[in-house]
Amino acid sequence: MLTILESQRSQGHICSVMFLCSVFLFSVIMSGKEFFVDRYAQLGWRYRPVKLRQAIRFNYSNIGQQDLVSRLFSLGLNLDKINFLTSGYWVCDSKVSAGATAEYLLGLYSIQEAAAQIPVSLFTSFRGKRVLDVAAAPGGKTVQLADVMGNTGCIVALDVSKQRLTALVNHLERCRVKNTVVYQLDARNSPKLGLKFDRILVDAPCSGNYASDPNWFQNRTLEDVKRNARVQREMLMKASECLADNGEIIYSTCSLEPEENELNMDWALQRLKLQIVEINCMGVPGLTNVFDKQLDSTIAYSRRFWPDPTQGFFVCKLVKGRSL
Repeated sequence: MLTILESQRSQGHICSVMFLCSVFLFSVIMSGKEFFVDRYAQLGWRYRPVKLRQAIRFNYSNIGQQDLVSRLFSLGLNLDKINFLTSGYWVCDSKVSAGATAEYLLGLYSIQEAAAQIPVSLFTSFRGKRVLDVAAAPGGKTVQLADVMGNTGCIVALDVSKQRLTALVNHLERCRVKNTVVYQLDARNSPKLGLKFDRILVDAPCSGNYASDPNWFQNRTLEDVKRNARVQREMLMKASECLADNGEIIYSTCSLEPEENELNMDWALQRLKLQIVEINCMGVPGLTNVFDKQLDSTIAYSRRFWPDPTQGFFVCKLVKGRSL
């Protein structure tokens, strides 16, 4: 009997080891630079290395009539207007760190990646509106929301991390934001606020992309991407429950992976009472065929940014209860 039990234990141990080995081999196969670069080729884009340019965004609520371009030039910051943004500038060269000037500390401008400045610009006029920012830290887009709103209305900014909320609050204070309330709350619990919002920003935590992370290919697997996509769908579902009739959601990620972008939008169209509407910004139309899976045609209204001149990015505008 002892021999039989030991044999069964041994067989069970072997099966466990074989399972773990198979999981490991699967993760290796579904990861690495060659794997992801091949995926991009299947999606119609040829990989190329990029070097991102630093960008800043003027906070016009704090600038007034100042000629900030000339003022920063005199300090050694040479700027060039970004043609696809209203208040964004490339830092062409600099004799001083963009984050070490008195103007920065006074909240006259923020350091914000160029593509990351696009989502907020896509909302319909929202001065005086009630706005929800579901994953707000470290606060670049929250400050941008307040600036575009002219510090009117109300922004509710959420983040699950207490540490990141500290950075968010510091950012809001530096930029003299007056219309924002901050809560430590998982976005997937946002209906607990008991409020309806006119505008909701879902700048979802995502897998990122190689343009902003030199070790991205070594650190990411397809399973990571799918896990993030599931969380993003939960966030979007709960955000939609908080959306007022005729309200707008801007969904964005800095991921290149369709699971976190177009496939999530296809899921949203099928499961949530939302529609996708056209937006006017740079980028190429969202994919409507992903690895031979045909998606809803309106997903072409979204925009995908392959890296260069910005990091990789995706943005889509969804509305509730509005006729197209």
